[in-house]
Amino acid sequence: MSNPEFRNVAIVAHVDHGKTTLVNAMLEQSGVFGDHGEITDRVMDSGDLEREKGITILAKNTAIRRKGEAADGGDLVINVIDTPGHADFGGEVERALSMVDGVVLLVDASEGPLPQTRFVLGKALAASMPVIICVNKTDRPDARIDAVVEEAQDLLLELAAIVEDPAAAQVAEDNLSLPVIYASGRAGRAATVNPGDGNLPDSPDLQPLFDVIREVLPEPSADVDGPLRAQVTNLDSSSFLGRIGLIRIHSGRIRKGQQVAWIHYDPDGAQHVKTAKIAELLRTVGMTRVAAEEAVAGDIAAVSGIDEIMIGDTLCDPEHPDPMPRITVDEPAISMTVGVNTSPLAGRGGGDKLTARVVKARLDQELVGNVSLRVLPTERPDAWEVQGRGEMALAVLVETMRREGFELTVGKPQVVTRTIDGVLHEPTEHLVIDVPEEHLGAVTQLMAARKGRLGQMGNHGSGWVRMEYTVPSRGLIGFRTTFMTETKGTGIANHYSAGYEPWAGEIKSRATGSLVADRSGQITAYALMQLSDRGSFFVEPGDQAYEGMVVGQNPRDEDMDINITKEKKLTNMRSATADATVTLEKARSLTLEEAMEFCGGDECVEVTPDAIRVRKVILDSTERGRARSREKARNRSS
Repeated sequence: MSNPEFRNVAIVAHVDHGKTTLVNAMLEQSGVFGDHGEITDRVMDSGDLEREKGITILAKNTAIRRKGEAADGGDLVINVIDTPGHADFGGEVERALSMVDGVVLLVDASEGPLPQTRFVLGKALAASMPVIICVNKTDRPDARIDAVVEEAQDLLLELAAIVEDPAAAQVAEDNLSLPVIYASGRAGRAATVNPGDGNLPDSPDLQPLFDVIREVLPEPSADVDGPLRAQVTNLDSSSFLGRIGLIRIHSGRIRKGQQVAWIHYDPDGAQHVKTAKIAELLRTVGMTRVAAEEAVAGDIAAVSGIDEIMIGDTLCDPEHPDPMPRITVDEPAISMTVGVNTSPLAGRGGGDKLTARVVKARLDQELVGNVSLRVLPTERPDAWEVQGRGEMALAVLVETMRREGFELTVGKPQVVTRTIDGVLHEPTEHLVIDVPEEHLGAVTQLMAARKGRLGQMGNHGSGWVRMEYTVPSRGLIGFRTTFMTETKGTGIANHYSAGYEPWAGEIKSRATGSLVADRSGQITAYALMQLSDRGSFFVEPGDQAYEGMVVGQNPRDEDMDINITKEKKLTNMRSATADATVTLEKARSLTLEEAMEFCGGDECVEVTPDAIRVRKVILDSTERGRARSREKARNRSS
């Protein structure tokens, strides 16, 4: 029996451009679900958070077997990697690209290539990968297919010009001569002929897409008869098999029960070589893993039996211990403090994981599979500094832990700075904003306050304006909520890393203050009614409050301590309005991301399975006053 022909491909796209839906259609048409299997919408987005947010967070793989479609009449196996479209999950993107030999660039037929597309595509071009442009959602009423193809090709040319490796730059330019695919992932149709704006492709299925992938993308450069050489690109776990390592086989064969050389690294980067046994070998078939006796070069497989295997490790022939280059990712740009819940309501928020030991163990567990994350000690034994690529990546980690039953205290996100030639530098972002023309002035003022520098601005004649800014990463902490308020929910903002620049100076994070409870107790409707003119509230009557808990937002730029538990005095006097109905404005319920954005410099977020609260770091009002006085004295002396 001849070996199958392999194609390893990553689907790259901006958030919500339809890549997960397209992969779903590819699986369905390849018979993965079977004749009577249940067809799940967005099957690749298996996590609860991915389905709720409508985005891909983790890079996942599937194997599509096409019977008799290889050049020699054998089977064609397409290993498809569904990559995240958000720059905050850059670690997942870089791991995914280490597994593939080519990329399908998916762009929306109306929106065209957007900033996150640029981020992922730049990584692919730097690795000298061929790129197939696939215009998705051609049946959208507002589709502009020809313009989108031109924009995608312009993006390829622009990125080719900044790729430092001449060979990679040449590959990037050669991509312009590759065929363009026109598709509708939801309809499960694709063609190589432009169907015209607003129309479905004329092909009844996705066969043209499969044909182009086989003809254009290269076979893995793998020597089946050479010594074993495979790299661990992802991790999984099983209650039966323990830790599972997902490997890309670059040469040779790997068998169940085989003795291999395991090359791994300690935290300081020192290399170690040990002998290990492959207890179980698994291959991906559709969305499931099945036991196999052997896997050959060019394929993507999974192995178990090595309890401490890590991403970036190499498995090779014991007679030829030749390590693969380690997987590298972008440096973290955002950090926050994560610790145990220290509020007076700790242990009453529905969580059962409360101690520092279990929190630290969970953070260490996250490090196993998340190469873009770092966990550093702090001055406190019950809190740690967690660093990641962006605010969303850190929020996803905290939300996942919250759903697992943890109670946490989460600090305000901060930027990770570095000193270059004795000068303090901070991370910056390239921000692209699309807004209706009437909000242009408000957005311009908003970006000026956050030290944003306008690069380009264009008006496409449709009533919308596109602006491109370079802005410090800390200027985008808390930006999204204010931006959506200023644009009445119509604005679109996307960003990606733009490197490091000298510190831009002070940025005022929030123009409003906090309403802070000055005592513990149950919140009353009477108190909320009496304080309704002081600002907006995050709490309802009947909720529990404690001293130092932020219960609302003060429109003035100062904090205000209030008695939120005050009860109405009982007297013998009757009032003409005693039976009047009290109408309170509905409380604003903060999501985790909104609470993290709202936090002031002296505030943090209490996160429990049942509630998300903003609180002062120092709960006692007297101690807070002393701390403010000491801070002012230090500022005057400096």
